[in-house]
Amino acid sequence: MSAPAAVPPSWKDLGKSANDLLSKDFPINGTQLEVKTKTPSNVSFKVSGLRDSKSANINGDIEGKYVDASKGVIFTQAWTTSNVLKSQLELENNIAKGLKLDIQSSLLPQGGGKSALAGAIFKQPGLHGRAFLDVFKGPTFTLDSVVGKDGLLAGAETSYSVQDGKISKYAAAVGYSAPEYAVTLHGLNNLNVFAASYYHRVSRDVEAGAKAIYDTKIGPSNVNLEVGAKTYLDNAAFVKSKINNAGILALGYTQALRPGVKASFGLALDTQRLNDTSAGPSAHKIGAAFTFES
Repeated sequence: MSAPAAVPPSWKDLGKSANDLLSKDFPINGTQLEVKTKTPSNVSFKVSGLRDSKSANINGDIEGKYVDASKGVIFTQAWTTSNVLKSQLELENNIAKGLKLDIQSSLLPQGGGKSALAGAIFKQPGLHGRAFLDVFKGPTFTLDSVVGKDGLLAGAETSYSVQDGKISKYAAAVGYSAPEYAVTLHGLNNLNVFAASYYHRVSRDVEAGAKAIYDTKIGPSNVNLEVGAKTYLDNAAFVKSKINNAGILALGYTQALRPGVKASFGLALDTQRLNDTSAGPSAHKIGAAFTFES
């Protein structure tokens, strides 16, 4: 008897392995600090801040989260330095097995700006579907779904504007996922932008990946390509590197100093301007991130 089909990833997580490899753990835009704590009553707090190296502005937020795993309830409240209040309520397996309700809102008290997003996520073996209603923007309905079997994945997304009475955007994707590698092809922005990604766990200590993006509106000769790799030095440290066809080389180093304490350092170099004395320091970036968790 064959094993039951697994739940495929959601639409936003298609190609996640390659995206995480090429985007995470490169703190090159400034200095970031993140502190996480958790109480015995299942309430956790997170405070994070980033000092942007270009503008010298400091942006941050404080977040509180309550989790009741037995009832499938998660409530999150956040307040940012931009004076934005964010709330999120998640209810999983309350109405039906495999169904999750997600309600998100944000409020800008000073300017009166607000947003509300109500969503439903349905997960079953071989199917992962989501539906969202953006209450104040349109309103707009967004539906996406991913089906999968034996590693093969196919997904689609579409948005319908109630005010305009027409489909505002659509996209599609196909892929294949295995324990050692994954490939994904996206057709985005009404099938005007195509993105292909590849991820490969070469060995227990080495990962590699690449991503190419082609915008049909720009021209057939303009394809953005990025390749990267990750190497574990030991159980507590790893290094990452990536380079794109514009010649931007990024390096990242992450070290777990002790349980709950992690430090990351990043460097980005414009390899085409290394000897350009007029470029100045703005051609290159450096940054660091520190995480404390208890």
